[in-house]
Amino acid sequence: MQIIQETKDLTTPTGTMRCYIYRPNATGRFPAIIFYSEIFQHTAPIGRSAATMASHGFVVVVPEVFHELNPIGTVLGYDDAGKEKGNNDKWQKPLADHDQDTKALVNYCQQADYCTGNVGAMGVCLGGHLAYRAALHPDVKAAFCLYATDIHSHALPAPEQEQSLTRMNEIQGEVFFVWGKQDPHVPQEGRLAIYQQCLSTGINYQWLEVNAVHAFMRDEGERYDGALALQMYQQAVAFFQRLLFAV
Repeated sequence: MQIIQETKDLTTPTGTMRCYIYRPNATGRFPAIIFYSEIFQHTAPIGRSAATMASHGFVVVVPEVFHELNPIGTVLGYDDAGKEKGNNDKWQKPLADHDQDTKALVNYCQQADYCTGNVGAMGVCLGGHLAYRAALHPDVKAAFCLYATDIHSHALPAPEQEQSLTRMNEIQGEVFFVWGKQDPHVPQEGRLAIYQQCLSTGINYQWLEVNAVHAFMRDEGERYDGALALQMYQQAVAFFQRLLFAV
């Protein structure tokens, strides 16, 4: 499908959150996917990923994940300076504030006149964690989480009882985890801790480990694996079609 792009500013308890909307250029209503970026925010690779998903019949909403810490429209570079700033932002923003953002995003997706009201979440790196975190919201039916960082380590700002792994039992929808076996950010012991929690909580999940390094979806730089990325888009499209197009 051909798509159109636009921006939408949402009000959150911590300020205005700029969102980038990718949606089919067609009449009717479509399921929504909240697409959470990595620490660099709405970069060109993130935009292309969102456009790819939207072209399969979804409204894709990309929020600025650190909107309260940067001027609207801030995009960090894939360099040392961008990495340092993005990581500093990650350590500053409490998970509770991300939860408030997700609440605003879900409300928008349920009220927009081009959305059906069915909502999923998808993300890469930090965004993979935030997509998983979004699944704690009872109205998020599906989460596709690509190499989600910091779930296993309890490293993001929150009390222990509010950490994402601790709260897994609250998830009501289905979660699809994708991991790179050569990803140093989520080593084998970290993946094992998450897998064991999946088993102990009994959530509805899928699990896929591939031979890849961190950020293999990002179509800039030497980490990119185009063949694997294509497979993941196909997996994600099938996953969301099954869970979000259902009546």
